[in-house]
Amino acid sequence: MAIKPFKNEKFTDFSKPEARRKQQLAIEKIEAELGKEYPIIIGGEKIYTQNKFNSINPSNPSEIVGTFQKGTVDDANKAMEVALAKFEEWKRVPAKKRADYLFRAAKIMRKRRFELNATMILEVGKTWSEADGDTAEAIDFLEFYAREMLRYAGRQPVVQYKGEKDELVYIPLGVGVVIPPWNFPLAILTGMTTAAVVCGNTIILKPSSDSPLIAYKFMDVMEEAGLPAGIINFVSGPGGAVGDTLVTHPKTRFIAFTGSKEVGIHINVEAAKVRPGQIWLKRVVAEMGGKDSIIVDETTNLDEAAAGITLAAFGFQGQKCSACSRAIIVEKVYDKMVELLKARASTITIGQAKIQSNFMGPVINKGSMEKMLEYIQTAIKEGGRLIIGGDVASGDGFFLRPTIIADVDPMGTISQEEIFGPVLAVIKARDFDHALEIANNTEYGLTGAVYSKNRKRLEKAKEEFFCGNLYLNRKCTGALVGVHPFGGFNMSGTDSKAGGRDYLLLFMQAKSIAEKKMK
Repeated sequence: MAIKPFKNEKFTDFSKPEARRKQQLAIEKIEAELGKEYPIIIGGEKIYTQNKFNSINPSNPSEIVGTFQKGTVDDANKAMEVALAKFEEWKRVPAKKRADYLFRAAKIMRKRRFELNATMILEVGKTWSEADGDTAEAIDFLEFYAREMLRYAGRQPVVQYKGEKDELVYIPLGVGVVIPPWNFPLAILTGMTTAAVVCGNTIILKPSSDSPLIAYKFMDVMEEAGLPAGIINFVSGPGGAVGDTLVTHPKTRFIAFTGSKEVGIHINVEAAKVRPGQIWLKRVVAEMGGKDSIIVDETTNLDEAAAGITLAAFGFQGQKCSACSRAIIVEKVYDKMVELLKARASTITIGQAKIQSNFMGPVINKGSMEKMLEYIQTAIKEGGRLIIGGDVASGDGFFLRPTIIADVDPMGTISQEEIFGPVLAVIKARDFDHALEIANNTEYGLTGAVYSKNRKRLEKAKEEFFCGNLYLNRKCTGALVGVHPFGGFNMSGTDSKAGGRDYLLLFMQAKSIAEKKMK
């Protein structure tokens, strides 16, 4: 049967009573399972360790979502042995069969969509729509990468030299380590892991300690899809014992990481060192931070711009590497935009993520919330003007109000450092050219947006706004698989372009074969 062209998964319409009912029931189902213990999985074997850690609900920190194993150096090394052995089998499995596992997993995720949403709602504080978007993106990655593998497995266009048969084939790399983030705990994990697997590699998956349950649910989906044991090995635990052991292991062939700039740099440095017994240079695929700007000039529709900035700054509590953390406004409309942003932020509802009416839920943990509050105080000390927020909302969870700070110096702390929370810096620019200069003044280069009706300015932004994902007259979040290949420049990472036609190349190597015709 012919495979249909790729199409993005639709989002759930929660205005429909039946969708709301199903999501509420799924939340209740996951709540009934709170506090269960989950093992490490290596080669299909379920392993329990002496030391444990808890994943908690940031909306209600007294609730233990699940208890997980603190993996050890021995566990990491065992996972490597299993993955190495399994690679010898898996690399020989035809591409079509590998792709079929992804197609099956996508069907299972659709069937279990509300359960997966509910897990993220309770484990990382995603609101209903944010969790549903995460699941939809995970399904998209499965569907897109399965099709991409079939494309790469097909005949590749090479010039035929007279007297020869010339071909190019793509082969897998080996054993990879996947270290996903907690903020897109299903989508990014699914994308990085299954992209590597569909190429014929085996994987050791080290989930974030803030989101191990959704990672375990992913393992469950892949098992239900029939993926043989040992192709993906699940090792929870601290970055030091598990992560560093795997990053530095001489048999690790590649590392796929999404997370902070600091950890990304550390991984890159350690992976670059050639250790005894290592016969290759490790490949690092790193998605790191962002300090993303939306520029607004005087020609645009200010209401539309304010709506876009608000969604991009405060969706999932600003905990996206693509989030708008800087609004750069030309001075002619600066005061008006500050008022519009304040008015919109003042209507935002905040509270437990499981309550559908809340636009914002909690930030991920107490340490993050305290760090955000410190940034806000620093901004005020440096001359910023607090417009709204800046404090903690009522409730037991880690609820930080949407915060807007105006008159921020372009080189000020909150203009330069990634906060990863609901804190928006508003910066005044003399004119459009000055706004563009400010937008390019950080060490990052992930996403950016421009609101303008001036065609020359939009064309100039296309040329000069230095970021991997640029959006014109729309918000800077919400990249869609296949539509907006995602990845950034400079300290935002290796510009991997997840969800794009180049992505699978990161997990394969090309082999050129020439056969001379015998007389």
